[in-house]
Amino acid sequence: MTTIPIICQTTESDEANCSLVPDNSVRFHHSKDDVNTTEALLQTESSLKALNRIAKKPPVNIIFSDIGYSIRSYTGQRRILHNISGEFYSGELSCILGPSGAGKSTLLNILSGLTNGFDGCINVNGYERDMRSFKKLSCYIMQDDLLQPRLTALESMQIAADLKLGTNFNKADKEIIVTEVLQCLGLWQHRHTKCEQLSGGQCKRLSIALELVNNPPVIFLDEPTTGLDIVSTRQIVVLLRLLSRQGRTIICTAHQPSASLFALFDNAYIVSNGSCCYQGSTALLVPFLAEIGYVCPTTHNPADFVIEAIIGGTTAAQQMSNLCKNGKIYNGTHTTSRLRINKIQTEKIGFPTSFTTQFVILIKRMYIQTKRNSINLFIQLMHHLICALSLGGIFYMVGNEGSTPMANYKFFLSVLVFFVYTHSMTPILLFPMEIRMIRREYFNHWYGLKAFYAARTCSTVPSMLTFGMLYVSIVYFLSGQLLEWDRFILFAIGALLTGFCSEGLGLIIGSAFNVTNGSIVGPATISPLLMLCCYGMGFGSFIEPLMKVLMSMSYLRYGLTAFTLPLYQNRTLMECNADVCPYADPAIILRDVGMASDIYSLQIFGLIMFTTFHRVIAYFILRHRLTGDNSNKFIAQINKFLKCS
Repeated sequence: MTTIPIICQTTESDEANCSLVPDNSVRFHHSKDDVNTTEALLQTESSLKALNRIAKKPPVNIIFSDIGYSIRSYTGQRRILHNISGEFYSGELSCILGPSGAGKSTLLNILSGLTNGFDGCINVNGYERDMRSFKKLSCYIMQDDLLQPRLTALESMQIAADLKLGTNFNKADKEIIVTEVLQCLGLWQHRHTKCEQLSGGQCKRLSIALELVNNPPVIFLDEPTTGLDIVSTRQIVVLLRLLSRQGRTIICTAHQPSASLFALFDNAYIVSNGSCCYQGSTALLVPFLAEIGYVCPTTHNPADFVIEAIIGGTTAAQQMSNLCKNGKIYNGTHTTSRLRINKIQTEKIGFPTSFTTQFVILIKRMYIQTKRNSINLFIQLMHHLICALSLGGIFYMVGNEGSTPMANYKFFLSVLVFFVYTHSMTPILLFPMEIRMIRREYFNHWYGLKAFYAARTCSTVPSMLTFGMLYVSIVYFLSGQLLEWDRFILFAIGALLTGFCSEGLGLIIGSAFNVTNGSIVGPATISPLLMLCCYGMGFGSFIEPLMKVLMSMSYLRYGLTAFTLPLYQNRTLMECNADVCPYADPAIILRDVGMASDIYSLQIFGLIMFTTFHRVIAYFILRHRLTGDNSNKFIAQINKFLKCS
């Protein structure tokens, strides 16, 4: 029978005393008012001993000095941080406190590397921070718990382990680590529960668990307790304290924690209007306030008291900032050794896994998610079926009718519109949410963007081929087109390439804009392309040279031509039920729609070129979104314009 050592230095008023309990479990004893807060927390058989042994990482101390940061606003440059300094050490749980807009999240983003373009210096273990190596030793758990949907907690952990641990660890070691982390964070009994069915506290713990699989020595958390009830909040804070005691540097932002929660933090870093008002032990905050004449009542929460004192940049905030010299003076002593640690040596700067391995893992994950999204698959099936039957009924048997030739041309346009909007609007509406999820994974060094983008591109091909061919088959035969396999295949190739190219356009818009703005920009972009693609209908031989150039810039023109040529080139006269049928000859139709001299292979080549162009542009926009620090001025200006208009 073993016990798990947990170091919890608290007082009687902390309401969070920890004790050692046999039977391989950890139990927390609280006051009568808080007895049920963490009753079932951390039922575990180990304290991440295997993780610390298998994926051993060096301790990391972070010291920063004179950090300043400004942003552009309507009134010019606005200073967010005013040359603040501070220090965070291994083995300690630290919180950054302050009123709303004080600069808490900005400071956390700078320390984690999410935000660039700041003044000052950040040292890691006494040396200037190298972001390439620092990213491999840190993780950032953002405020929103955006977990991959339709995966169980265990599946999510296994994928994270495969991506983050790489080939240096065998399958048995990965299974040990995944099991141990899930047990330690109290998620083992929920391992077969899908992520979207977990509670708020369980989602937060799973977010932490996913980043723990490679044992990062530095963990950043932005408002980890936001949206949680008092029970889940205490569970998260106690869990973070436990993890810090195992040698990790844990830094998080918090919004006015309760007195009992505040006492669980080792250090508090308090900011107000971009200046540091206090840095030091949470136990010494009240004496520090008393030095400048602000006596905290014994019945008052110190965290609430200090926020009330400094809110709005009052005299108290200035006095506190002067007393701690804007973060250069630490109040108290650190709970861990402050001896200098050697410079971090990173032998391999790249990702733990190769491009091929990342691609295979990600494509499998996307396949599982798509397969389990039965509602989405059903909606797609019904959408294609209903639209195909409706369109086939409207243009029933017009394909070989010489008396109404333009009806068939309108049928081509209708098929074109279907593929354009079906495959462009889906990424416009869904990809912005997907970006928010992959931002966390990509920033925390799970995989490379090229591998993700390749997997994302290939993941939609099976459903597009399946549903696209179903739609094309129905409308082709209902509309009475020539029953020749070569013509049908060429028609289908043009339709599918148009859809694939339209999806690329949707990815461009979905990568650059949010859902609201994208839903405006998308149709606004497609409308002129549609007008250009059908220009010249009825007077094709008289299209102006300038308009021909403009029409060649619309990929939809290539798609429409790829529909028309296979069904009108090299065929006999069409049936005619009228006395005079000038358009019974398909060559005359091609002449009057401006396609007489067009070649089918060139239309396919044009679609392939536009598809490649769209995908490349979308990739670079996505890379900027993920690697930039939200400073894309061009896109920001467009978003501002759309919001104001």
